[in-house]
Amino acid sequence: MDPSRRQLLGRASAWSAAMVIAPLAAHAASAREALGAMAPAGAVPVGPRGDDHLFKISLAEWSLHRELFSGQIQNLDFPSVARERYDIGAVEYVNSFFKDKACDWTYLTELRSRADDVGVSNLLIMIDGEGQLAVNDDNARRDAVHNHFRWIAAASFLGCHSIRVNAGGDGTPDQQRKHAADSLRQLAEVGDDYDINVIVENHGGISSNGAWLASVMETADHPRVGTLPDFGNFRIQGDEWYDRYLGVAQLMPWAKAVSAKTNAFDADGDETGTDYRRMLSIVLKAGYSGYIGIEYEGGGVSEHEGIVATQLLLQKVRSEMELAR
Repeated sequence: MDPSRRQLLGRASAWSAAMVIAPLAAHAASAREALGAMAPAGAVPVGPRGDDHLFKISLAEWSLHRELFSGQIQNLDFPSVARERYDIGAVEYVNSFFKDKACDWTYLTELRSRADDVGVSNLLIMIDGEGQLAVNDDNARRDAVHNHFRWIAAASFLGCHSIRVNAGGDGTPDQQRKHAADSLRQLAEVGDDYDINVIVENHGGISSNGAWLASVMETADHPRVGTLPDFGNFRIQGDEWYDRYLGVAQLMPWAKAVSAKTNAFDADGDETGTDYRRMLSIVLKAGYSGYIGIEYEGGGVSEHEGIVATQLLLQKVRSEMELAR
């Protein structure tokens, strides 16, 4: 049974109050108990799926961010857009497009129903704007961790396998490593009760240093903590870039999802900034066989054309690799 609005607001208020006064070490346990009361029954957690292909293709919602921000489509439309426009049967949401709906079970039921109606699997939710998980300030870090708990409940209810978080912060690399790992462990402990993984993307700043992010995974040392290697997000700052091929190779041992970032294409349909044959070889060599998500971010062609071009590129290289087996 979905909780009533009054019950939900009451629980959320009590939860928030508890989190303000809870010591950081006890934070995850308190939040886990509160989440258990807030989240409705009926979630069907689903992990990454595979078939006879070397990998399957999903669609990341950010690929349509211009259409979504302009109101041409709504978040509720995303599953049918993926299926009807591109015949893609798995999607990756971005919380920016339903920011106030994490505990709106009526809305989430409708979203889940729409995905089910068109045979689309919900894979994960990318979480942005909920605070930095590696900041030095204990209160700010506690608040950031707290803000992510409701998305664990939402992801579980939708049948996702993960939430994607960011590992940004301040202080020295060692301080950020320690704080990021601590935050991730807290989230993963809550994720245990919801069968939800907590995965980190290389997403700018120190998180785009593959060696540093790999060290965070080693420090966190939790089976639900993993990575979402993105082919293109390796700009650390200004003109400083981390080697994308090295970075993906360093992150693949913990990968629970992979993002095929594209920006521009040449006359042959190949991505101009990333050698997809080399990159996909790195992914497959690591033993990964889950979904690879299309994330077109360029501006040279329309979002629709960029998604189609990325889909064709992935299919082309996949076919080449399958024939070479």
